[in-house]
Amino acid sequence: MNIESQKEIISGFKHLELLANQVVEGFISGMHKSPFHGFSAEFAEHKVYNKGESTKHIDWKLFAKTDRLYTKRYEEETNLRCHLIIDNSSSMHFPKLKNGEPFYESKIGFSVLASAVLMNLLKKQRDAVGLSVYSDTYEYYAPEKGSDRHHRMVLNKLEELLEKPKESKPTETVTFLHQIAEKMQRRSMIILFTDMFQTGEEEALFNALQHLKHNKHKVVLFHVVDEKRELNFDFDNAPRKFIDVETGETVNLFAENIKEAYEKSVDSYFKKVAMTCAQNKIKYVPVNVGANFEKILTTYLVEKQMFG
Repeated sequence: MNIESQKEIISGFKHLELLANQVVEGFISGMHKSPFHGFSAEFAEHKVYNKGESTKHIDWKLFAKTDRLYTKRYEEETNLRCHLIIDNSSSMHFPKLKNGEPFYESKIGFSVLASAVLMNLLKKQRDAVGLSVYSDTYEYYAPEKGSDRHHRMVLNKLEELLEKPKESKPTETVTFLHQIAEKMQRRSMIILFTDMFQTGEEEALFNALQHLKHNKHKVVLFHVVDEKRELNFDFDNAPRKFIDVETGETVNLFAENIKEAYEKSVDSYFKKVAMTCAQNKIKYVPVNVGANFEKILTTYLVEKQMFG
């Protein structure tokens, strides 16, 4: 599904659940063009057959179509536990959107819709989902469950994040990632949406990410950025006032004067994050606000296949 057609679908709805469903349905209908060819029509009702399992429930008709073994899934089955974590700090509410701009073009809006999209997919596959939200406090925690009532409760919380802009507050990522890690007792896939803006705390941050992996959890880090402004520093050369959204500090400058040094510094930081995640076997995926969600969904499906 291309970006433009996805944006047309998204612009046609305001309700988060409907939006998420439209994205997932579009993704599934396009799966025949992806590495998951043949796994679209029966997508919600099957799982990959693992060697050693009973062959009693293998779907031989699907095998004839796809040349791959799938078993039929049953209503009470929960195949995976997934815990979503959203950084709701002030920096995640950048950029400040103008009237008419889609909510998913801010970092928090993109993270919220991506989370709702993943929840929709988890629900189709009858997997359990939990949610943690943090900023300068541990704002919200819901353990992993698969019921409709639980999904509704978590979706309501996600919608709240769009309605309540954060005031200027510092991020306590390190503290709360450790607290979340302590809550995760049963093996799960942990998916974190954050902009990784914790300068000066890199080592402590990576230790906290490593803590999330205890008990053999799988960790996926979606590094959410506004490429145009935060990576490419794409501003005209008029004098501008830049404001730190977490501390309120300001600096006046001409963007062109520091563009090269800024981009070099950001590139170096991103490479360090990617390398450290690779060393710690954390799946690292940079994502740009306003982009389509194919990268999010494909990453999840690939990591789920490897979860085992």
